[in-house]
Amino acid sequence: MSRLTRFALAFFLAAGAFPCLAGLYADDMGRCLVKNTSSQDKTDLVRWIFASAALHPDVAPLSSVTDADRSAINERIGKLLTRLLTDSCVSQTQDALKYEGAASFQLSFQLLGQVAMQELMTNEHVSQGFAAISKYVDLETLKAPPTPAK
Repeated sequence: MSRLTRFALAFFLAAGAFPCLAGLYADDMGRCLVKNTSSQDKTDLVRWIFASAALHPDVAPLSSVTDADRSAINERIGKLLTRLLTDSCVSQTQDALKYEGAASFQLSFQLLGQVAMQELMTNEHVSQGFAAISKYVDLETLKAPPTPAK
């Protein structure tokens, strides 16, 4: 694995860990990542996020992701990451790193993750699942003015 790929992977894994503002080169890299990923790539990315999050002890009982599933998902995302950084978006990646540093990776992949999640959220079943919470929200309490904290 090249130094650039290892470096990018570290920041890809840390996406969302710290807030910062995107610059011109991070924006260019982010647009390139989005442009060069298919719907299947974005689905794979969401699956990877889900499978990784399912490792948390508080969430693990809700998931049936096996070690074999996780390994296959990791392999797909590893190949996607390698393709994006060393082929599809190599010049944008190099410019982002050169002119804006390591944070550009986090910002660029954060954009890709957001686009992937948007595609997931447009699914009718997912929308219905999120809307189901409305049965349990007390609208009358929400309409009342908040009471000051003491």
